[in-house]
Amino acid sequence: MRTPTALLVGRRSARPLVLGSLLFALAACSGAAELTPAPPLAPPPAPPTGPATAAPATPPAKAPPRADGSLIPREILFGNPERARPRLSPDGKRIAFLAPEDGVLNVWVGPAEDPSAAKAVTHEKKRGIRNYEWAYTSKDILFVNDKDGDENWHVYRADLDKGTATDLTPYAKTQARIENLSPRFPGEAVVALNDRDEQNHDLYRITLDGKPRKLLLENKAGFSDFVVDEDFGVRLALKSRPDGGIDVVEPSAKADAPPFMTIGNEDALTTEPFGFDASGKTLYLLDSRGRNTAALFAMDWKTKKATLVAEDAKADVAEVLEHPKDGRVQAAYSVRERRAWVVLDKALQADFDYLKTVADGEMDIPSRSLDDKRWIVAYTLSDGPVRFFLYERGTKKVAKFLFSNQRALDGLSLAKMHAVTIKARDGLELVSYLSLPRASDPDGDGKPNAPLPMVLTVHGGPWARDSWGLNSTHQWLANRGYAVLSVNYRGSTGFGKAFTNAADKEWARKMHDDLLDGVQWAVGGKIADPARTAIFGGSYGGYSTLVGLTMTPKTFACGVDVVGPSSLRTLIQSVPAYWKPMISLFRQRIGDETTPEGLKLLDERSPLTFVDRIERPLLIGQGANDPRVKQAESDQIVKAMQAKKIPVTYVLFPDEGHGFARPENRLGFNAVAETFLAQCLGGAYQPVGNDFRGSSVTVPAGADEVFGLVDALAKKP
Repeated sequence: MRTPTALLVGRRSARPLVLGSLLFALAACSGAAELTPAPPLAPPPAPPTGPATAAPATPPAKAPPRADGSLIPREILFGNPERARPRLSPDGKRIAFLAPEDGVLNVWVGPAEDPSAAKAVTHEKKRGIRNYEWAYTSKDILFVNDKDGDENWHVYRADLDKGTATDLTPYAKTQARIENLSPRFPGEAVVALNDRDEQNHDLYRITLDGKPRKLLLENKAGFSDFVVDEDFGVRLALKSRPDGGIDVVEPSAKADAPPFMTIGNEDALTTEPFGFDASGKTLYLLDSRGRNTAALFAMDWKTKKATLVAEDAKADVAEVLEHPKDGRVQAAYSVRERRAWVVLDKALQADFDYLKTVADGEMDIPSRSLDDKRWIVAYTLSDGPVRFFLYERGTKKVAKFLFSNQRALDGLSLAKMHAVTIKARDGLELVSYLSLPRASDPDGDGKPNAPLPMVLTVHGGPWARDSWGLNSTHQWLANRGYAVLSVNYRGSTGFGKAFTNAADKEWARKMHDDLLDGVQWAVGGKIADPARTAIFGGSYGGYSTLVGLTMTPKTFACGVDVVGPSSLRTLIQSVPAYWKPMISLFRQRIGDETTPEGLKLLDERSPLTFVDRIERPLLIGQGANDPRVKQAESDQIVKAMQAKKIPVTYVLFPDEGHGFARPENRLGFNAVAETFLAQCLGGAYQPVGNDFRGSSVTVPAGADEVFGLVDALAKKP
């Protein structure tokens, strides 16, 4: 059950996130390609109802913004972390972490007791490494990377003894996913590859020394996911059904055998087999069938009897902590407003009791040595850096501070994040997060002295969620003088299946109403100035921005859309080939592009249909290599706006995909967005300065709509 989930592009990490969850440190893409013509459009329906008080009809789109040299530099908030994602080697002797080498994130390794002695063991020169894992050899690092955001991930081995890095999956136009690692085969890995058929991933055993791969399962049945045990046996496979549900089958069973488990459409986003313990005799499941929230169950493989292990009446079980050797689940947590741990193995209770005394913040245990004598423990605050400790277990129990992810945050005037629950108009509870400028809320009660300009930030997914903690976007915008509100609208995950399923076929309808209700809550509570409220989002959040400016055109003073689809029709028609086994989920929950009725619904929910309604400033960011929300989605709405002589600023990055991974591009886009918001909402800003250095930023349209942008582009190094 020790699947390294950080490396997956399938099971636990991206299942099945149509528009992937994004951080708002995203950006855009490059040179204007041929623009895709818009599809035939349905007559416009009545738009959702916005707040009673609307923004003024003519916001000052080009007013000179207010520069402030005392603001927190964007580089501190959106540049590379100093150190991040520490992991112990299986033998517990060394520590690995991500840190920049010549400005690019790489993997560093050093003694567990002395991270300051670490040295870089990978040497990527352009696109930083974001995901890696120790091999069970304790002398090899496995990491994944793609090319300019195309999501054709390759798996690489860094040999710590030889100081070399080798591509273990050197296949063109192929996406590789690590499905499992096991201490029983320390020099091997199970990897899913779609080089035979771009739509379906086959499973292979590969060796770290580069010997020929061995086929484990040829995926001709259209499986979208797998469960692989400690012996590298393919125990279960998941296949989507036409009704949006999932059949879980045993690949080794006869072709006419009934499914091992059937998951209905209503449970498809909240139920899944999680993995086996080391013995292979116990299967752990997250299961919402016959209940609302997803609980953790342990199933005896022989008898098929499932026993409830952990549950939360108000939230899904989010993650588990398993024993590093035998794979038993020892603790789990759920997240409604804040993380809530439950200790299941009493042998860990004393450890948890001690660790609660070590530091403030929400605790996580991202790594344990195989002998379980050493842990890495992380503590997250909303107004300070993440702090990492090396915990030595035993009779004395000592936690030694290792490092924080960003020392530059220490001593800064950061905003606290407040968890709030907002009632939607139909009674649903929307768990949300609010941050305020420090000066506006001196007593820290989450209520400003006077209404503020506000930015509503909308998470991607939509099957993802916002959570409490250190959030660069919240800190950035609060530091510039804005209230910042993030609403977990219906469809967000973690709150039970009823909440998630309430979003079915509600794109640009009740899902958008939830965002509007969040704005109205902030206005009614004298938190937000209704005349100065912006909407800002990435992926699905970018779509929400476009919906806000087209279907409720007087609600928001301006909007920032990052890699957001403008047409649901063309979005679904252009999904990556390896998403097609899951296409039934999209058809059931968004709309069916194969029927006239479905196309009508998709067009009625597409901002592209209502371009002529846009009357407020819009900034669009896009990555040219985005395989999920392709560049054509941004191109077509920019072209439609230009045809109607509606101003728009379009920022495009040629070396990015679904979001902006390179810090140079994050800084570049956010420099533009900061000026754009300042001239729209009246907040403070720092000029672009050197934030275009090393960035591939291009602006195919509307550079003159953003103060100083033309000059900044001309001076770009």
